[in-house]
Amino acid sequence: MKFVDEAIIKVLAGNGGDGCASFRREKFIPYGGPNGGDGGDGGNVWMVADEGLNTLVDFRHQRQFKAPRGQNGMGSDMYGRGGEDTTVRVPVGTSVVNLDTDELIGDLTVHGQRLLVAKGGKGGLGNIHFKSSTNRAPRRFTRGTPGETRELKLELKVLADVGLLGFPNAGKSTFIRAVSAATPRVADYPFTTLQPHLGVVSVGPSQSFVVADIPGLIEGAAEGAGLGIQFLKHVSRTRLLLHLVDVAPLDGADPVAQVRIIEAELRRHDPALLERPRWLLLNKVDLWAPGERAAKAQAIIRRLGWDARWFAISAAERVATRDVCLAVQQFFDERHEQAAEAAAGSDGESSA
Repeated sequence: MKFVDEAIIKVLAGNGGDGCASFRREKFIPYGGPNGGDGGDGGNVWMVADEGLNTLVDFRHQRQFKAPRGQNGMGSDMYGRGGEDTTVRVPVGTSVVNLDTDELIGDLTVHGQRLLVAKGGKGGLGNIHFKSSTNRAPRRFTRGTPGETRELKLELKVLADVGLLGFPNAGKSTFIRAVSAATPRVADYPFTTLQPHLGVVSVGPSQSFVVADIPGLIEGAAEGAGLGIQFLKHVSRTRLLLHLVDVAPLDGADPVAQVRIIEAELRRHDPALLERPRWLLLNKVDLWAPGERAAKAQAIIRRLGWDARWFAISAAERVATRDVCLAVQQFFDERHEQAAEAAAGSDGESSA
């Protein structure tokens, strides 16, 4: 399941430094020739694809990127120093569009790929360039040219990283509202979510992931009951499943039985889904007395024989939801490190 994440930013390349009009002045040499140096070039703005980023959420906080200008030229034939380039990191798969012209500047599809989005200005010429046989003392110099300024639209087709499993009214929409800026519909009747909603969860700078709130699953979903087939197709594209369970349903249903029903539907649709990492979220623990929460949660886990990660949360009261997000981000960070190590190992073997 993909959606388009967008951001609009402004990039300003550095202006070129001005050239210098200067003359050599030394003892016993009253009429030295011109020695004004050139100005330095302004810094460029580059975009670099980084596979460690998943979303464009960081551009909500910083929307302008500016490269430094070049240094002015100086006397004694000294040229100005060029401005350093500015690098903007974006996720792999980002398209860069010039907002003024609707022109596609480029697509960043490979980790480490670089794209020049704003070129720095050219440094001006010093008066040493204007000396001639007829003009031995030129006072002419040129100014540096301005760097490019562009307003860019970044577009990223994002695949949801996390899928939410659970019966209707298990609290999936409430959970995604608690951990992201997404606002899916929330009500006290089944199937309030009729189409997938995606939210970007930001844990810290350059640390984010996408979570999908998908229509609830019921018994018989693998055969098409409810919205099951649509749900199962979407959930098969995620990398981690969070299985939400209502620990105090209004109809008095057994939470353990609800978990078993959904596991059976996953098995009927695609047995490989049960092999995918799946964590259990015991939701609505705020309805239990505070002193009973730990014991009741442990009892459910023992009855299930659950050996994967689990959390006792309340999405409505935002109890332990932050802990879940931090654990999910750590999970993806570790996966990324393992993939990088495996790639490095395979490169070493091939070179050997």
